[in-house]
Amino acid sequence: MIKLDDWAKIRHLHSTGKHSKREIARLVGVSRGTVDRALAVDRAPTYQREPTGSSFDAFAAQVRGLLAATPTMPAATAAERVGWSGSPSLFRAKVAELRPDYVVPDPADRLVHPPGFQVQCDLWFPHEDLPLGHDQIDTPPVLVMTSTFSGFIQGRMLPTRTTPDLLGGMWSLVQEAGAVPTRLTWDNESGIGRGKLTEPASAFAGTLGTQIKLLKARDPESKGMVERMNQFFRSRFMSGRAFTSPDDFNEQLAAWLPVANNRLSRSRRGRPNDLISIDRAAMRGLPPMAPEVVFRNSVRLPRDYYVRAFSNDYSVDPTMIGRVVDVSASLDTVSVHHDGVLIAEHRRKWARQLTVTDPAHVARAAELRAQFQAQRARRPTVTAVVETASLARYDELFRVDIETAPTELAVAS
Repeated sequence: MIKLDDWAKIRHLHSTGKHSKREIARLVGVSRGTVDRALAVDRAPTYQREPTGSSFDAFAAQVRGLLAATPTMPAATAAERVGWSGSPSLFRAKVAELRPDYVVPDPADRLVHPPGFQVQCDLWFPHEDLPLGHDQIDTPPVLVMTSTFSGFIQGRMLPTRTTPDLLGGMWSLVQEAGAVPTRLTWDNESGIGRGKLTEPASAFAGTLGTQIKLLKARDPESKGMVERMNQFFRSRFMSGRAFTSPDDFNEQLAAWLPVANNRLSRSRRGRPNDLISIDRAAMRGLPPMAPEVVFRNSVRLPRDYYVRAFSNDYSVDPTMIGRVVDVSASLDTVSVHHDGVLIAEHRRKWARQLTVTDPAHVARAAELRAQFQAQRARRPTVTAVVETASLARYDELFRVDIETAPTELAVAS
């Protein structure tokens, strides 16, 4: 077979018109017939091997039958079913050639993300436990929000993955951005909704004038940007760090995010820190009224003057015992109101099953208890008054006149 370099040289010498075929054969060092064959074709010579059989051919019919019944069957399973004992890589390659005949294609369009349109949201759980205080450790969720246009990342650790905390986390990051995107994308997170938004999430979206888009189940590609950011956090942020509390985690995360957002994005041809201004310029401003993002509950204050919020009990001014109080819990504080007046406020605890007590409430309870006991000691003894029946009533009943009736006295002898 003629070499590619010889073929190119033969055609070049012939195109000049200065050499005969015999002379070209002498200059190149090939036969005259090779020169004729090189000039007879217009394409570069390629080696073509006649197709031969494969050890897979004897199993092809069985594999096709398996794929017809189960198009997604793994190649290793098919090899086990048909009794294949040859090369696993060869079997996988042959199955990959046959599988498109039985699987319906699932095309993926190339997405275009305009500025200000979408922010992808997800929860990331650190792979290392954090101290929560009170000898408790856990891995609280971290809310991650990534803009699809600029790739700008925001994040904050939350106490729980309940609806109030998720909405509170989103609102805090939206306030930090100072702008509202057209769409917030979530997967089937139970606190946001599965198939249908929860009522608080719907109210949140309506107040902000945005849309919360719920993705289909088992569709991580639809929010692949924020999924990659979760891995980015694990490898670039968590490595070599130690945390003393969730607040310390949020402080270190806030200090690191400007560095992460200064990375160069090849696909965007820029840095998120530079592109975010274009992104937010296309977003709408914050709503005039803040959305409802706190936990609320109304309860009649019991005798032990404690209310419960997120598995913890918080003390209240015991003066309000027996009255209905309103309990609200944000990401940072737990507040108790009565008729709009603040009567108790505590810093929210991340640990669980705690009893949080304000010493002032204990002192006030002692004062009220002393007053109650003193009042009980001064209470006068109550004597029952029984009315005495008048005997004259019986005289009137039997019509007896005592003054006119004779009186006989029997004298005992």
